[in-house]
Amino acid sequence: MKHQYIERSSGEVITEQLLGDRMVRLLYDRVREHNSALFRLLTSTWSSAVLAAVNFDRPLLDSAAFAAQCGIDLSDCLERPEYLTTARGIFERKIRYETCRPMPDDPAAMVSPADARVLVGSLHQHTLLQIKGCFFSLDELLGKQEWNERFHSGDVAVFRLTPDKYHYNHTPVAGRVVDHYGVDGCYHSCNPAAVVREVTPFSKNKRVVTIIDTDVEQGSRVGLVAMIEVVALMIGDVVQAYSRQGYADPLELQQDLFLEKGQPKSLYRPGSSTDILLFEPGRIRFCDDLLHNQQRCDVQSRFSQGFGRPLVETDIRVRSHLATRI
Repeated sequence: MKHQYIERSSGEVITEQLLGDRMVRLLYDRVREHNSALFRLLTSTWSSAVLAAVNFDRPLLDSAAFAAQCGIDLSDCLERPEYLTTARGIFERKIRYETCRPMPDDPAAMVSPADARVLVGSLHQHTLLQIKGCFFSLDELLGKQEWNERFHSGDVAVFRLTPDKYHYNHTPVAGRVVDHYGVDGCYHSCNPAAVVREVTPFSKNKRVVTIIDTDVEQGSRVGLVAMIEVVALMIGDVVQAYSRQGYADPLELQQDLFLEKGQPKSLYRPGSSTDILLFEPGRIRFCDDLLHNQQRCDVQSRFSQGFGRPLVETDIRVRSHLATRI
């Protein structure tokens, strides 16, 4: 089955060319079922690092041609294409985000943390948009019991970054860091076929959790927000690199640091990966177009097939309008 999503700016239905789709389906269908030891090896830290080195660190003969083949627009980049000599350099590119990814002026707006394909919904078990059980177990995802109750029955957004995407994450809200920690785990693929086959994969993968208190002076005033950065196959690390201006002088992310909305926060090593945002109940409302797109029945989504109801992603740009404060 093909996998489609909706391009937000045009409303066009796009068929996604999934990188390594045959390999992923083989791994999650046959290897997973018939050789559990090999499956664990192939989703381990070691395998992920080897695959990343083979795929991303070899010199490129023509970086512009490689970028065009991958559907990457290098016109947004700060650096000239000829200086991006490896696939890793292209995937870890910096962009002119102030002009190429403008933010809404509304201070009540929450923004997307990444160039990604997004699904939004609720953690409440009695809503049609409940997506928790499809992608993660809340009790496992956060890795600390103390935060689970704050987000129980809240709202959630899941952002799937594909290999061609800009790999910096940006802050979706303004607020003060109250907790920041890593949770160890596997390196499952973010390919929709893998997500459908592997039960709650995002609470099993290695991830970094940042809890942000937005009910502070100059904050976004939507309570606590959890931002979870989830690694995946060929993603060896999440490098924290918060900068208040451009990409200059990145700061170590630590408790009490104030984060301004829309600024670079972290960098994924190349590959595909996932961001998850959790909001406390009753504090935000997602944009209407994201809610409408997700329930369309005329789009072929592997998530719809796997979870038994319409579940269609929208392609969203970093720093664009995601939700509004209630």
